[in-house]
Amino acid sequence: MAEEKSTNENGKEKASVANVQLDELVEIKTGEYKGKKAKVIQVRDNSVIVELGMKTKAGEPVLTVVNHKNYKKLNK
Repeated sequence: MAEEKSTNENGKEKASVANVQLDELVEIKTGEYKGKKAKVIQVRDNSVIVELGMKTKAGEPVLTVVNHKNYKKLNK
């Protein structure tokens, strides 16, 4: 697990808690999409943005934001 280092407003380093990278699969543990598998498209400090699938009529991706504690990384 590679941790990214960033600096907070006090100049101290803090480690990112993200343990996933782009294009990895996760399973959502809580909320409306509980149990769904999704692909990570963006990693943030406290959350990830995932793609759940495509809307059939519009052809647009279904995206949602998930907090790091609310998903489980899946093995490939």
